[in-house]
Amino acid sequence: MTILRLSDLQLVLLSAAAQRDDGSLLPPPDSIGERTPAVDKAIKSLLRRGLAAELDTSDVNGSLPTDRDRLIGVRITAAGRAATGAGQEEEEENRASDEPQGKAPPVSNPSSRPASKIGTVLSLLRRDEGATLEEMIAATGWLPHTTRAALTGLRKKGHSIAKGKRGDTTCYRIATEA
Repeated sequence: MTILRLSDLQLVLLSAAAQRDDGSLLPPPDSIGERTPAVDKAIKSLLRRGLAAELDTSDVNGSLPTDRDRLIGVRITAAGRAATGAGQEEEEENRASDEPQGKAPPVSNPSSRPASKIGTVLSLLRRDEGATLEEMIAATGWLPHTTRAALTGLRKKGHSIAKGKRGDTTCYRIATEA
């Protein structure tokens, strides 16, 4: 299994977010100290890799320094949880015991979670925005050539995979189910 290469700072941010009820990366945990440009750089890298996502928030302390008319919060994604090795049982317990508060990300049904890496890839490809190669690599831990081979395997099984662009990045999504 290929290990995703993350800096210590990125791992600490993701681990702390995985333990929080709302999954927020901000404010940084006490072990990091105050928010610095290095923390912002690490968060931007996590956003690019699909391990974190931006969401609207009302929390001034837990927002990115962007446009002050609109506060942007940063939450850990499923790929980010997978990268930290957060156990699914622990996540299910947390979701079952905590009621959603504020503007937390929507919770999916735990029984509909993919049981395999190819299932994870399929769920990423089924999203409206699809998935980039980097997002699939982050979610599975596979090398790029293995991820591309998995896409080929899905095509051979009858899935029609559409290729498009999201900005300058190639994005894949399921066009027709097998």
